[in-house]
Amino acid sequence: MKLLRFGPAGQERPGLLDTEGVIRDLGGVVGDIDPSTLTQESLARLRGVDPSTLPAVPADTRLGPCVAKPGKFVCIGLNYADHAAESGLPIPEEPVVFMKATSALSGPNDPIIKPRGSTQLDWEVELAFVVGAHCAYVTEEEAAAAIIGYAVCNDVSERAFQMQSSQWDKGKGCDSFGPLGPWLVTPDELGDVHDLSMWLEVNGKRFQDGSTKTMIFRPAFILSYLSRFMSLQPGDVVTTGTPPGVGLGQKPQVWLNVGDRVALGIEGLGEQRQVVVAA
Repeated sequence: MKLLRFGPAGQERPGLLDTEGVIRDLGGVVGDIDPSTLTQESLARLRGVDPSTLPAVPADTRLGPCVAKPGKFVCIGLNYADHAAESGLPIPEEPVVFMKATSALSGPNDPIIKPRGSTQLDWEVELAFVVGAHCAYVTEEEAAAAIIGYAVCNDVSERAFQMQSSQWDKGKGCDSFGPLGPWLVTPDELGDVHDLSMWLEVNGKRFQDGSTKTMIFRPAFILSYLSRFMSLQPGDVVTTGTPPGVGLGQKPQVWLNVGDRVALGIEGLGEQRQVVVAA
């Protein structure tokens, strides 16, 4: 299934994308795509619904973040060997963990808001996964079964803010810094998550062109690892790092400015398109 949320910001309704590419309204079946829905039991019930019986939604309807009200928005840094190299940093021996504010979540095509005082606004196409079960001290096998779906995320970053201290959160959690979607794709529809092409363009120029096969730590390991230090619950979002080609790694470095247009996507998970606006 491809689950999504549509409608004005703050008033999104749950939906799904049918096999013909039509958005269908799930509002009569579930309240939202949120922690109460993102469990294996709830998905089993949704799989029994005939999409053709659900109301169709206009194709130009705004899409919101594909998950509502996650308890956590956890991120993994430097998880592609070649991205670590372009950043001038060693390959990590363990996952680098930081958090984004849940208020950073935005729709896949919503504007990126350039914060006041921003001088080094950057992009990162990332594979995100969503947790579908309570996870504490889980094995990799248990973790793999607990991942309920995958989505595209743009880990928007303000590098000047990020590098002002040893903690990255300040440069990662601004409003609009977590476009998520367009949809949440269940693992059975995705194929091999460890071999998906991914890309990002700015103003039509391709900057990132990578694959999940060059990840250092894979999603099941990441979830198992995180569960040693914090419990994770249904609806929690975890992003897994970016391939090379970020603005920080360009020579000379390239930063996003007001009016710039960003497009990105991951094989099987859809695409995002954003324009940069001033705060």
